[in-house]
Amino acid sequence: MEILKAIILGIIQGFTEFLPVSSSGHLELAKFFLNDDAVGEESMLMTVVLHGATALSTIIIFWKDILEILSGIWKGISNQEWLANEDFAFSLKIILSMIPAAFVGVFFDELLEQLFDRQILLVGCMLLITGFLLFLADKAQNTNKKVSYGSALMIGIAQAIAILPGISRSGATISTAVLLGIDRSRAARFSFLMVVPLIFGKMAKDILDGEIIYSSDVLLPLTAGFIAAFITGLLACTWMIQLVKKSNLSWFAYYCIAVAIGVIGYSLI
Repeated sequence: MEILKAIILGIIQGFTEFLPVSSSGHLELAKFFLNDDAVGEESMLMTVVLHGATALSTIIIFWKDILEILSGIWKGISNQEWLANEDFAFSLKIILSMIPAAFVGVFFDELLEQLFDRQILLVGCMLLITGFLLFLADKAQNTNKKVSYGSALMIGIAQAIAILPGISRSGATISTAVLLGIDRSRAARFSFLMVVPLIFGKMAKDILDGEIIYSSDVLLPLTAGFIAAFITGLLACTWMIQLVKKSNLSWFAYYCIAVAIGVIGYSLI
């Protein structure tokens, strides 16, 4: 049963990390309705493993982009042509976009943990906001505009707000980028690349803080969850890129609103 729960959580994490429906919100709902009473180190370990799986799937999908960025950083430093190198400038924008979420994660970590304790009413309310953002983004006109330093900071603020369970990270960041007039393909690419360093940074922080305790009896559930999240993450990331290009975000807006109404009604009753 624990392996089955891990697979279900992995599938949910893999799909919802990239689709604009809030992975954190859906994981909280899944834990609530699956009656998953894992707390503390055990729950944290599963969360870290699942996020690591989706981060790895992002790296595989965007491996060429990541190599170009790393190459641009090296060339920019070695040739001292930092701002003239487009890949180096892009990496600076990625770093800039990470600052708001990193600030919130470091200074409000304990407060945030209280929000991730089966607060399904909060999840429902935040899903309504996600649906509204997706509707706005779906109606926005597509352009050829690139990500600027100012827009990178704004997208980063959206990512920080999306730490709340029920606010979709990809939905908030892509919607913000599109509403700022950024090309949809660039918006999706920037959204997925900007989260990878944060995920690995969060994993490193949890491990160094001693919050992750491993025991051999959870090896099989962790492995099953990782594989499920990794495979579904690959599929969802590829699919999401195509959906953003075709302006099909309204589908997910309807879904978020429908789930939100159901969750809010259930929690109030």
